[in-house]
Amino acid sequence: MTASSSGWTTVARLDARRVVDALRTRGTRLVVEGPCPGGQVGAAYVRWEEDGRRGVLKWRPGTSVTAARTGALAVVEALRHTGYPAPATDLVAQLGDAVVTVQELLPGTSPDPLTPAHLDQLLRLNHSQADLLAAHPRIPAAALHLRDDGPGFCLHEPLRHHSPRTAALERRISALADRYPPSLPGNDAVHYDFHPGNLLTTGPDITGVIDWDGAARGDRHFDLVTLRFGLHAANASPAVTDRLDALLATLPDRILTPAWAHMSLRLTDWTIRHPTPSGPTPTSWLDLADRYVP
Repeated sequence: MTASSSGWTTVARLDARRVVDALRTRGTRLVVEGPCPGGQVGAAYVRWEEDGRRGVLKWRPGTSVTAARTGALAVVEALRHTGYPAPATDLVAQLGDAVVTVQELLPGTSPDPLTPAHLDQLLRLNHSQADLLAAHPRIPAAALHLRDDGPGFCLHEPLRHHSPRTAALERRISALADRYPPSLPGNDAVHYDFHPGNLLTTGPDITGVIDWDGAARGDRHFDLVTLRFGLHAANASPAVTDRLDALLATLPDRILTPAWAHMSLRLTDWTIRHPTPSGPTPTSWLDLADRYVP
């Protein structure tokens, strides 16, 4: 964690060259090519020296290899067995209190814009996540953080202090912790950060879903709520958002309300602590939050 100009703690970003130098002392020889676009903690393109294969270097602080292998990486492996376009993991290593991975570089770029044809494919992929983890009881459930803080995200205190309206939203979200469980129910595979920046496309085709660091057990529809918030920031076309809104409106309250509250908290908090000149502001999320946060 580091301090932002506003005084709030922020998530430290990947120092790819330092990580690669540390791996080199262990015999893993990689060359850093440059940073990947987007992302909250950061990722970098790398190349294996021995054969020239390209990959994506990722760094997740505050966790262990054991937790990764029994959590997010296990979710990805279960998905890949079904043909789901998630990247293979070529390296997993512990560096201090962080887990470092090198993943397969999948083809494609982030969709701009995300089209109705893309949405059709995403809905099919989401359906394929159903009940996929029933045979994997050790994989943890996705936490909602309606009252407690998440590990570097979903912090409540920034909302309490930013403005009267964000403080009111935080009170409404915290009150929901009395009505809903602390984690998502269900045995579906959940990506947990299923927004357009984590999708890869080539023309009309979805070629990859990346950044599974938070993957867990739960209800797959959580990912569609996350996608809706991501499309809000991307100013997607009504042809896509209206269709997704109609689908979300059919979800039971026990899934839609806590998922919507979680994403409202996550993105409002993140925007307060990590402001960007051209990005969304906390106010950007408040009207959207009002739809399903009672």
